[in-house]
Amino acid sequence: MESVLVLIALFVFLFAGIPVGIALTTTGIGLLLMKGVPLASVSMEFLGSVNNFILLAVPVFLLTSNILLKAGVAKDLFDAVQKWVGGVRGGVAIATIISCGIFAAISGSSVAVAAMIGTVAIPEMTSRGYDRRFVMGTLAAGATLGILIPPSIPLIIYSAVAEESTAEMFLAGVGPGLLLIAAFLLYCVIKSFMGAAPANEAGAAGQGGRMAASLRALPTIVIALTMIIGIYAGVFTPTESAAVGLVMTLIYVFGLRRGVSFKEFREAVFGAGLTTANLLLIIAGANVFGKAIMLYRIPYEMSEWIASNIESAGLFMITVTAVLLLLGLFLEGIAMILIVLPVLLPSLGVHGINPVWFGIYFVLMIEIALITPPVGMNLFVIQSVARSSLKEVMHGALPYVLIMLAAVLAIYFIPEIVTYIPSAAK
Repeated sequence: MESVLVLIALFVFLFAGIPVGIALTTTGIGLLLMKGVPLASVSMEFLGSVNNFILLAVPVFLLTSNILLKAGVAKDLFDAVQKWVGGVRGGVAIATIISCGIFAAISGSSVAVAAMIGTVAIPEMTSRGYDRRFVMGTLAAGATLGILIPPSIPLIIYSAVAEESTAEMFLAGVGPGLLLIAAFLLYCVIKSFMGAAPANEAGAAGQGGRMAASLRALPTIVIALTMIIGIYAGVFTPTESAAVGLVMTLIYVFGLRRGVSFKEFREAVFGAGLTTANLLLIIAGANVFGKAIMLYRIPYEMSEWIASNIESAGLFMITVTAVLLLLGLFLEGIAMILIVLPVLLPSLGVHGINPVWFGIYFVLMIEIALITPPVGMNLFVIQSVARSSLKEVMHGALPYVLIMLAAVLAIYFIPEIVTYIPSAAK
């Protein structure tokens, strides 16, 4: 009964519009006071939760993506990819997905990918006669790759909560990320031949200028490959990878490109700082809330209930999927990890579920949440960039939701998609 009341209290705060970090902190403090825990311990838990070397990568990735956004680097990459695939029907949609995948390897944020690629790809596709719903859905879904393909901010948060290796989590995201890119590309080709793309695109890119466009995009690709290969080869940790990526970005933008003014750089720093502060407030609040529910034994009660009422791992995953789909309608992805994961972790061992595999599954569910209303952040970013209606973006994103659910089924029945690369790297 206590578990139900605690969850009701939390969701009342959330639905009332109170920021997630404040709602978690307030609920946690209330629960601790009811147990007679002194308030002095709250400040220690609050500050101690963000004193984590792993979390240092978060602001660095955000700053890198913000600088690239201000520099307009997305256009160079998009133009280069388009030169190679733009001549086929639906080529610009294919270029959009590929560009999203490459930028995902730098930013770690889906919203950043949506903003960077959206500003370039949406005018390009609509001017050539692509179906607007198809355009919006492709951008919204393609941007979700930003949190699956390493580096990924949600995977960093998951690693910190579940106490798993961040490098191993990053490697586990490569297989599913490539699977999702392939599935998105297949859908783009089929949809294009069904009429969503013009048969003969006006101004379709041919072979001319491929080398020049590729050279302009090369620094971006080198940055992405350096970060990923460095982690895979064990040359540096994910946090060090973020720092290397930032240094390379600064050298490229200020030394070679000279495309960011001091005002734009300051805006990039402030934007990254604001987002980081918001994320750290959520993490700190979730830690206070987590300590409180541990005192009330809520995770153990939930685990015992699951163990006694849900016998098979399959039924457990179906139940968790239904819960996450529901929560994804109302909660931001990081909040989903921090609220739900501590409750579910004890149950993973009961059903023999690999925590690394579960982390990738969890992020896939967050990807779905990013393109489902009413809190799907990517929907609002694309709506803002395209100056379109939310209904139009939602309609275009729906097929991609089904594709992502199919990917969840694929990694459940073939877990090696997730586990093979981390195992091979050991």
